[in-house]
Amino acid sequence: MAADRNWLRLQRPDALGPGASLGLRALLVFGLIGVALAGHWFDRTGLKDNADNVVSFSDVVYFTAITVASVGYGDIVPVTDQARMFDTFVVTPIRLFIWLIFLGTAYDFVFKRLWDRWHMQRIQGELHGHCVVCGYGATGAATVAELCRGETEPLQIVVIDPDPDRVALAVACGATGLVGDASHNEVLSAARVETACAVLVSTGRDDTAALVVLSARQLSPQAHISALVKSGENAGLMRQAGANAVVNPVDLGGQLLARATSSARVVDYVSDLVTSSGEVCLQERPVTAGEIGTPLTGIKTGLGVRIDRGGSIMGFWETAAVKLAAGDVIVEIVGRPAGT
Repeated sequence: MAADRNWLRLQRPDALGPGASLGLRALLVFGLIGVALAGHWFDRTGLKDNADNVVSFSDVVYFTAITVASVGYGDIVPVTDQARMFDTFVVTPIRLFIWLIFLGTAYDFVFKRLWDRWHMQRIQGELHGHCVVCGYGATGAATVAELCRGETEPLQIVVIDPDPDRVALAVACGATGLVGDASHNEVLSAARVETACAVLVSTGRDDTAALVVLSARQLSPQAHISALVKSGENAGLMRQAGANAVVNPVDLGGQLLARATSSARVVDYVSDLVTSSGEVCLQERPVTAGEIGTPLTGIKTGLGVRIDRGGSIMGFWETAAVKLAAGDVIVEIVGRPAGT
């Protein structure tokens, strides 16, 4: 365990913004040049000007600038051992440090930003019909894992979370990550929610989830939005905000737990139904032209259990389910194909 401590690192947000960071680097460069300038001025007798043999202050400024930027032109040269040692052990390291600062600044403020912008635009261009998962806590992580076990490609899953560490975990699982607050329109737009097929909201707070649902519905009227709520009384509010489906894990868990006392096999079957890795699963699909007019119990693709007809839900035992109609959405139980 002692060896593992070497990998532990305390992290805090960067207190310096881009402007302050640039200003600090500029001050460091001027400070290093000032050290070289002061050393050359106080030891100007160790320098020789091959033009007029007089080393003035302007000559010292010129010589310092030239030696810090390069190795000099030879018009002014150090002639004493002390001046040469100063250039060797002070000015040369200063030159290297300044070049490193310039290169680091160019990378941070120019090349890295251009690269990040191009890389993000390339990723956004590939996001069509993808899933946006808002929140990567325990439930969000389980959601991404279930999507990956299904038919969703990991790279077509965009995880949004304000915690960089959680986003890093999602990226490690193969998903696309975005650090930010999903209740903000610009963050959802960066995740290309406008072209997403589904938005899954699991932020941990019902009020935050409602804001995310409102923003997502405004930006993407066609997306299927599912939201997780902790309080059952907020389910209606979430639907009003634009959620197509609302899940309350507290109530659902309590109901399954109560049924488990006398119907353990029923609970196992329900768990099997809701996971893509089970022996059977629930799925919904539109009715086909060849099924119109036939009973729900007569479909060949699976075991039909209910239909959605214009927002009205009907079970397989009801009279209306005797004849399927155009526009019906069938909910059926299907078996997992052999070998999968």
